[in-house]
Amino acid sequence: MPRYEFRCRACGDTFEVNRPMVEAGAPAACPQGHADTVKLLSAVAVTGRGAGGSAGGAPAGGGCCGGACGC
Repeated sequence: MPRYEFRCRACGDTFEVNRPMVEAGAPAACPQGHADTVKLLSAVAVTGRGAGGSAGGAPAGGGCCGGACGC
């Protein structure tokens, strides 16, 4: 089940909520009981070498940062 990160605007607490993707946009109450929260944008890092990946860790086929975008 996906985990979503929220921040309370009232107390500044940051907390996580596990919920189905269909409820991703639903509001979440702060653990302290405050209702004024905002969903944070989370970055996901995927590491390792899966099937078909190149040995250097760059995507096969030259995707972004594999040479095709020029970065």
